[in-house]
Amino acid sequence: MNPDEIMRLLQAAAVLFTLAALGGLVMAGIRFRGRRNPPAWLAMLHGLLAGAGVTLLAYAWYAGDIPALALLALLLFLLAAAGGAVLSLAYKWKQRLLPASLVIGHAVAAVAAYVLLLVAVFGDVSA
Repeated sequence: MNPDEIMRLLQAAAVLFTLAALGGLVMAGIRFRGRRNPPAWLAMLHGLLAGAGVTLLAYAWYAGDIPALALLALLLFLLAAAGGAVLSLAYKWKQRLLPASLVIGHAVAAVAAYVLLLVAVFGDVSA
């Protein structure tokens, strides 16, 4: 795969993560505004979009040479995905209130990964 195709995959992943992040912000607002969890459909859509982004990032890594920051972003997104799975399966599925500390940890990993991906994709605009 040539570098332009790899970059298009990374850009598409960035778009998917942007949409997932917007859903994450809405869910965090719902959770921290009151003592209730966000709706299941929103959590599933958030996970679907983020999962698709992770899949594109992983494919780009497998198919070609991605920037080191994009690889680090992939690893952090995988960590955030693990946290999201725990939130979903251990709390949301059992209808227990999502713990603030785990929600914040999930968000910190995802935001750090998102920023790294954006820098990898859009950082060197002078080239």
